[in-house]
Amino acid sequence: MYAFDSRIRYSEIDYDEKITLPGIINYFQDCSIFHSESIGFGVSRHKEEERGWVLSGWQIVVERYPALGENVKVCTWPTSFKGVLGERNFLMLDKEGSHAAYANSIWAYMDKKKGRPVKPGKEEVEGYGMEEPLAMDYAPRKILLPAQSQEGASFPVRKYHIDTNKHVNNCQYVQMALEALEEDLSVRQLRVEYKKSAVYGDMILPKIAREEERTVVELCDKEGNPYAVVELIGE
Repeated sequence: MYAFDSRIRYSEIDYDEKITLPGIINYFQDCSIFHSESIGFGVSRHKEEERGWVLSGWQIVVERYPALGENVKVCTWPTSFKGVLGERNFLMLDKEGSHAAYANSIWAYMDKKKGRPVKPGKEEVEGYGMEEPLAMDYAPRKILLPAQSQEGASFPVRKYHIDTNKHVNNCQYVQMALEALEEDLSVRQLRVEYKKSAVYGDMILPKIAREEERTVVELCDKEGNPYAVVELIGE
């Protein structure tokens, strides 16, 4: 397991003085990056080798949103490696050791030069190690698309959406989905299925469906093909 301690910052909270959902996602994402850096397979090495892990999907459960100034511990560990795929759990713990949020994630190891998945090297897999998965209700990898949806206003991919891979960062898709909704939603479970990478200058067309138990936002290209599908359960 890899872990780091932190404190909820003003820049990470909303008007309610609690961390935002993207704030939690960024903590989890940073924790996985720190883990990779700590074993010598970080951003620079993956860029040099033109290989690396690409996030395929999230399932994040939020028990509560920590408030400004709260001390938290963020943890991550791989739970399986099968061929080109890997799974990784995450935890955000409060100072009492209770779960504030937790997650499962699915990753594909990619040869970025050839644009196809490949098996990770033995050294890297052994460097990460592997532990038992969290006891949680694991949702299916695929998100069931709604029968009907309503189109929102299109918008371009901005420079601040882009990460070191030169495409839209994983968390930014969630931020886009939240901003596409007219109402605030207190999210208790988030699922994201990443389909393809959007890059700077692409236009994003959101398709929104509100069902009894969930809200689904498809973030699509101009032809209506999704870059990412975001499912939100909350109130």
